[in-house]
Amino acid sequence: MVLLASGMGVAMCLLLCLNVEGQRFGRRWRQIEPMERDIFPGNTFTFCRVEYSVDPARGRGRGRRGGWATDYPEADENFSLRLSQITTLNVNQTEDGRFKHVIVHLDEEALFHYPFVYMCNVRGMSLTEAEQDGLRSYLLRGGFLLVDDFWGDYSWENWVYEISRVLPPDKYPLVPVPLDHGLFHIVFDLDEVPQVPGVRSFYTWEGRDVSYEIRWSYDRYGTEARCWGIFDKQGRLMVVAIHNTDLGDGWEREGENYEYFRMYSAPKAYPMGINIVVYAMTH
Repeated sequence: MVLLASGMGVAMCLLLCLNVEGQRFGRRWRQIEPMERDIFPGNTFTFCRVEYSVDPARGRGRGRRGGWATDYPEADENFSLRLSQITTLNVNQTEDGRFKHVIVHLDEEALFHYPFVYMCNVRGMSLTEAEQDGLRSYLLRGGFLLVDDFWGDYSWENWVYEISRVLPPDKYPLVPVPLDHGLFHIVFDLDEVPQVPGVRSFYTWEGRDVSYEIRWSYDRYGTEARCWGIFDKQGRLMVVAIHNTDLGDGWEREGENYEYFRMYSAPKAYPMGINIVVYAMTH
């Protein structure tokens, strides 16, 4: 089991860990010397982001930095660094110490090299038949998908429609993940689904817990953060979708503003992300 000794609270643990590095806000995090790790001998974790097709009427398509690339690459790099510091996971690095992160397409064989994939901002996502087939095969063969940073009714309905074309809801229903599930306790004990606003919202509302994305309609599904999952026939959690939160901004913008880091990155974005990855890698 991948563990973090934490008796002082989530935010304090992260703050103490990060303060050791002498962080200066407004600048990117520097790399640190990797430690010896042996929790998964011969295996490493690589942060893997999905580049998906987009309806041209609603957003940019493959290869043009569409919604799939939101918060890229800083979120991927910063999260990999923090995962290596806070857990004993062996996080993939280059020979010069940089953390590796990759982009994959759902219709390519390379997808099956990575047990965890990340997808974000799925408001305009429109999967091709080949992408649907690839994602379905990936998930049913043991892969894990995290979906992040999509807000409001329209984004939710588009996500539900797209995933239903991948996994028929009568066989693989999308269900709420309860707070007593191991996803919320495997490393950090969390008592809520964390809502992390985008940093633009933080600046606009002076740190209040109000999302910039409130401009989109919330008439049908509410404004709270919600965690949904899809399980396979053996009861394995294979998809986690967190609606009305932006973990990626909490990772990407960690060094931009200390109050944003203190309120959202340390106590919410990193603990939730770390819990999800560790759960995916150990189940």
